Amino acid sequence: MSRPDDPNAADALVLGAGGVAGIAWQLGLLAGLAAGGHDLTRADLVIGTSAGATVAAQITAGVPLEELVARQVDPALRGPELPPGVPAATRRVTIAALVADATSPAERRRRIAAAALRADTVAPAARRAVIAARLPRHAWPDADLRIVVVDATTGARRVLTRADGLPLVDAVAASCAVPLTWPPVVLDGRPHVDGGLWSGENADLAAGARRVVVLAPSLGASLAAGGGLAEQVAALRHDGTAVTVLRPDDPARAAIGDDPLDPEARAPAALAGREQGRALAAARSSVAA
Repeated sequence: MSRPDDPNAADALVLGAGGVAGIAWQLGLLAGLAAGGHDLTRADLVIGTSAGATVAAQITAGVPLEELVARQVDPALRGPELPPGVPAATRRVTIAALVADATSPAERRRRIAAAALRADTVAPAARRAVIAARLPRHAWPDADLRIVVVDATTGARRVLTRADGLPLVDAVAASCAVPLTWPPVVLDGRPHVDGGLWSGENADLAAGARRVVVLAPSLGASLAAGGGLAEQVAALRHDGTAVTVLRPDDPARAAIGDDPLDPEARAPAALAGREQGRALAAARSSVAA
């Protein structure tokens, strides 16, 4: 990718973790912004982590944003989703107990990943069917799409692209494999879990872009055992990259609710995101005028 001082440097869109509600909010926000003349889906590089991996695969499939939003809002168009099974508060307490005395981010990742390998979850085939239903296309797009996963054996981050030769559905399923909730996904013979275990956004992967927009829907305690978004943004800006971070506003926070994995949050989160996007677009247009 070009350096930030290169006028031809690529723009990057970073899409973060946040459950099914985070998917809906991001799609709504993107649709609202696009309706106001700010189409972020034209970025040359799209990086997706967890929920963001789903959104990244959806928006690079050539499907209109409003159609993707309709698939979140209209009961007749919604794809199947599985309930998480365990309350959000219980999930947070369990994760906190696992890493309470960990001495490093690497140790936190290893502990959570190891627990994910032991967890009793839904069958991998059932979970894969949910991911397959989410994606309008199952082939990798021509766009520069990068999906973040974590090797459950080593705790190492891995960035998947079309060049890896893996099915897109499996790449997205691995990035969305929330530890202790959804089953790990085997890629190249090794189990992988949610890319959010490394970072909720992985914005550092946009290094070298001239302009970066980060959508960060996550509201609660993050699984991330790597660097935080603030540090990643600071590093990008230090290198001359212009970075904008967009988070849910108050109405969107209320719509997402306490459990972003709850399928019932999809419609309200998408609608709130679209309203937020429209308001942001109007504000930017007003400033530009």
